[in-house]
Amino acid sequence: MITDLEQHILDNIDKTVEHGSDDELFAGGYLRGHLTLAVAELDAQQVSDPQALKVQVEHSIAEAIKAGELSPPDQRLVNQLWDDLYHQAIEAVNTH
Repeated sequence: MITDLEQHILDNIDKTVEHGSDDELFAGGYLRGHLTLAVAELDAQQVSDPQALKVQVEHSIAEAIKAGELSPPDQRLVNQLWDDLYHQAIEAVNTH
């Protein structure tokens, strides 16, 4: 299930490249790294719960913010995009 979510989210990030704003392109690229890392960590732990993916990505982003990687406006942008992408992926995966 997590790999299905990952693929859906990555596909949506890729679609942003065609018509997204500079902010959306930045946030999508930034999230791609956090998502890929989270999926790899959960795979290693043999965890397949979608909620675990959400928690793992949000923890990773929070750690990056603590390390000073994102300005407050970028924090809001990245967190909002993550929330949107995650919920869209959950809906898509649950309807198939």
